Amino acid sequence: MTTPAIGTDPRLRAALRRLDLNIVHRLEGLLHGEHLGLRLGPGSEAAEARLYQPGEDDVRRMDWAVTARTDTPHVRDLVADRELESWTLLDLSPSMDFGTGLRSKRDVAVGAMVAANLLTQKVGDRFGAHFLHHGRIRRWPARSGKEALLALLATVAAAPTGDERAPSADRATLADALTDLVRTRRRRGLRVVVSDFLDTPAFGGEIGWERPLRQLASRHQVLVVEVVDPRELDLPEVGDVTMRDPRSGRVRDVRLTKAVRERYRRAAADQRTAVRDALRRCGVHHLLLRTDRDWVLDTARFVIHQRRTAHHLARHTPGSPR
Repeated sequence: MTTPAIGTDPRLRAALRRLDLNIVHRLEGLLHGEHLGLRLGPGSEAAEARLYQPGEDDVRRMDWAVTARTDTPHVRDLVADRELESWTLLDLSPSMDFGTGLRSKRDVAVGAMVAANLLTQKVGDRFGAHFLHHGRIRRWPARSGKEALLALLATVAAAPTGDERAPSADRATLADALTDLVRTRRRRGLRVVVSDFLDTPAFGGEIGWERPLRQLASRHQVLVVEVVDPRELDLPEVGDVTMRDPRSGRVRDVRLTKAVRERYRRAAADQRTAVRDALRRCGVHHLLLRTDRDWVLDTARFVIHQRRTAHHLARHTPGSPR
């Protein structure tokens, strides 16, 4: 993917600025700046208190409040507030161009990527991206700042849509893209995976992307954004329709009888259940966004729920500050 000169296209730049402002105005303060370093070390962010070890701990790190409350010397470890490095895996397969709601799945996916990057950035933090596009894995280097984010969005906007030119057996899958992300980005940080997960088998069988996602979650904090369209869950009673496979371009006429629609609905429900269960087994955070809903509002609700959950766990964790 080549990055267009966004400064020479005022319409594109204005559209990207509006997306930026829309997300920031409605979500700012929910996640922005709320991350700590991933390792203990010199810093100013307090970690949990623990018993003082004579001859090993520095008395200057003595936690006098806990010591007075328990009558036992305690010290408080510090967490180094290092720069966060976040990487987004954005699925730009042809199926992501589909949409019968207010917008396409690609539009929602790009918005989710922008929201994740805007709300977790502090000065010096860097963000990069991997794209699964037309059966190939493409990488965008990690950078920082609003201009870098605009350049990233311009790169996505310039990516061609539509059918893959030459589908073949060696085309990369979501599992391949996740494996590539695990292999190439070793530094601990935030990972965001945005996809429709339509390659998940609906009637049982091995889920190819589950193992690499589990590997990713074992080292990083992972947020998975699942994007769906209502027509992928149920079909209307419209009689004869012409359907086209967005990946291969194959076209087929289908009569949507009541029995066909019911089989489709059950298969779609089974597929979404398989996706949800696999994500739960991987231990990742799961955000579901739909093209027929306000994705910004759904994202805000998800973030508020995550913050309340984290606060509840912190209050009930032994040794955590009250």
